[in-house]
Order: sequence, then C-alpha cells, then structure tokens
Amino acid sequence: MPHSIRPFLMFQGQGSAALDFYSSVFADAVVEEVERHPEGGPFPAGTLKMARIVIAGQTILLNDSPPVHAFTFTPSISLFVECRSEAELRELAEALKLDGSEMMPIGSYGFSTLFAWVSDRFGVSWQLNLP
Repeated sequence: MPHSIRPFLMFQGQGSAALDFYSSVFADAVVEEVERHPEGGPFPAGTLKMARIVIAGQTILLNDSPPVHAFTFTPSISLFVECRSEAELRELAEALKLDGSEMMPIGSYGFSTLFAWVSDRFGVSWQLNLP
C-alpha cells in the first residue's frame, strides 16, 4: 500500500517564481522545504531541485526540470480547491488567472453553488469550487 500520493509540479526555470506566487495567493500556505541546485553543479545554480509547499493541508511538490522537454501543464490535470465562501472563490480566481487564462468564468453551473476554472501564469490549472 502506498505511503502517500502528492501532486508534483515540474517547471522549467520558473519553479521559484511559482513557489513565491502560490505562497502569496494562499494565506495558509506553508513552504516546508526548498532545496536548490548548487553552484558548480551540472544544473543551473539556484533553480529548484525540490520544494514542498502545503496549501489547505495538501502537500504539493515542485521542481525545475533540468532536462528541457517539449511538454508543459495541461488542463486535463488540475488542482481542485474547495472554497469556504464566495468571497474566497472570487479572490482566488482573480489572483490565479492574472497573466493566465480563464477556462470557465465564475458562475453557477448546476453542480455546485459557484465554480471557476482558471489557468495561472505558469500553465497550472485550478478548479475553484463553492459546494
């Protein structure tokens, strides 16, 4: 039986900026670990070797991928956020979609009180839900 399952977000040089962004957007965010590639190593110094942030009790891992790859994030995988209030949902939607995109604007779609689906400036997809 697995010990844990955690979302893992792989960036290409934007990991630190994403970590800072998520820490500023989510009031309860706690950065638990930040390990960077050292000077003189085979990878760009200072880029994220591994980071761990906890948001709403969910641990999310982040890193900067040393190998360049041709893929990025896709909306078919998203982080689903259960909000406590309409104000919280609206605030998160506005903050997360800044320099990103809006896939489903804030609205009542029949499956919850209020819902929004946005992609942030790094391409990470967020579904925001008010049950």
